[in-house]
Amino acid sequence: MTDIGRRSALAALDRARPAIARLDQSRHFEELAADLMESWSAVETALRSLVGGTTLSGQALIREARQRQLLSFEQANALAEFHAASERAHATEYEPTAADLDAARDAFLKFESGLMTDHAGATAFPPTTLNMEGMRSSPLGAPEPVPPPRDGLEPWVKAALALVVLLVVGALAFGGYSQGWFGGRDNALQRGIEDYRRGQREAAVGEFTKASRDDPNDPLPHVYLSRMAREVGNMTIAGQEAQTAVKLAPDNAVALRELGLYLLSAGNYDLARRFLVRAVQADTSDRMAMGYLGCTMVRLGRPTEGQVWLNRAGQGDWSRCAMPGTPLPGQPMAPGMPMPAPGTPRP
Repeated sequence: MTDIGRRSALAALDRARPAIARLDQSRHFEELAADLMESWSAVETALRSLVGGTTLSGQALIREARQRQLLSFEQANALAEFHAASERAHATEYEPTAADLDAARDAFLKFESGLMTDHAGATAFPPTTLNMEGMRSSPLGAPEPVPPPRDGLEPWVKAALALVVLLVVGALAFGGYSQGWFGGRDNALQRGIEDYRRGQREAAVGEFTKASRDDPNDPLPHVYLSRMAREVGNMTIAGQEAQTAVKLAPDNAVALRELGLYLLSAGNYDLARRFLVRAVQADTSDRMAMGYLGCTMVRLGRPTEGQVWLNRAGQGDWSRCAMPGTPLPGQPMAPGMPMPAPGTPRP
């Protein structure tokens, strides 16, 4: 287990802490379900950081970490129980039980405790030794420093040369990143967007994955990965990526909208309504969030309220979504129905 992987895993677990703290049986079951899914997503991100460079998820990810001896048998069993509770929470009518909440808290604490214990051992300071090089004995026997030889340069000359070197290196680095020499995050994200627009899905997935590694705090690569997974019906990956995006940026309108669209596609209309409302509150000009909020209200049997939002949004793909018998966003299209053109999310 590398120290970098351990630190990344601990950072991911920190993002799960608020959701774990909210797991109280007195709260509404839909809110508990959302917190179970959100906290498991963060734990899964921590496991991936620990394993390093994997796309595995769920039980397969837990098994991989166990096989590499990154988890104890007890930790693996606790995480498996947490994952099962999270999977049950995806069902629209499921009400999380006290056992589900206990499983989540227990797994979180055991996983964190193991990481903290390993971290304490890895960061223990090695014994220090006295370096006597460059010392000589004084007449009283105590060592005293030997003055270093002069190199012929005055201190002000050294400082000036160091400043020149820094300016040159900084200029080269700035120019290199602006031209994409070093594969910067913005370039990977932009390349992914361009590949996605051209229909080059595999290349787009590679670029978005790279962008997410280059900047782990940017929600946009996860928004695109979720959208692409929805479009091919891979709802497991879509849900994981959408939840990761919202976890990274809880007030980001695009991330909130994407999670709402995932929940709408999964048939969880009431929870979808909550996240789409938050998306509209975060960006009152987001026509897509308004339109699909209207569609969600229609699906909830509230057509009058739904029509208000549809009217505000104007015409768009969401207009078809509100019609009976048409597929939800992310569901397979009927034969002959045109694929909607991908939009570019606003940061």
